[in-house]
Amino acid sequence: MPTIASTPRILLFDIDGTLLTADGAGRRALAAALNDVCGRSNAVEGIDFRGMTDALIIEQALSAAAGSAQNFDLNEVYSVYLTHLEQELTGLQSARALPGVVPLLKALHLHEGRLAIGLGTGNIQAAAYMKLGKVGLSQYFNFGGFGSDHRIRSEILRTGASRGCQQLGCALSDCEVVVIGDTYLDIDAALAIGARSVGVGTSGKTPSELMSRGASHAFETLEDSSVLAALLE
Repeated sequence: MPTIASTPRILLFDIDGTLLTADGAGRRALAAALNDVCGRSNAVEGIDFRGMTDALIIEQALSAAAGSAQNFDLNEVYSVYLTHLEQELTGLQSARALPGVVPLLKALHLHEGRLAIGLGTGNIQAAAYMKLGKVGLSQYFNFGGFGSDHRIRSEILRTGASRGCQQLGCALSDCEVVVIGDTYLDIDAALAIGARSVGVGTSGKTPSELMSRGASHAFETLEDSSVLAALLE
């Protein structure tokens, strides 16, 4: 078992493509919500959701479809989206935790006290926990930064880091932050707040591409035996 570094550490995990796949449930639910609330069918067509925040996806979809996202109430879209997401996830058999995720989280939780394990996700908070609950992961995360906190991913991570240091009972300046994600946007946001990052190649970017972008470490999947050491070193 790797030995954890002496500096208190906050781990912030992305959800979609890093911890789990919901097999497009979020995209379908958001498309349905935009149609219901805004009368915009196929509004999300052509938008790459990977690494995006829910707010930016909605703004991009409505700007393309209607000229301005400001004509719509995002909170109303969120509310209807959550209803559709719950319906999409009910009975969905293809949603699953990605390889290595559960063993990794169990191993990390053995180091609680010097380690805070949280989320750094573009999902709004309620959607994040719906997805995690569907695949049996919600019990591993009791804090994070969410798309409902900010529309900008770096600020979401900053919020998650702040909550993590509160959990550890120390100042953020005394902690190290590590972001775990599968996209360039995860890596970029980590760099923007001065955090290290661990990339995972489960959504199309190879480990070498993620390293070139600025990841401190990168792996094909979280199943790699070296991931735990990279997160604890």
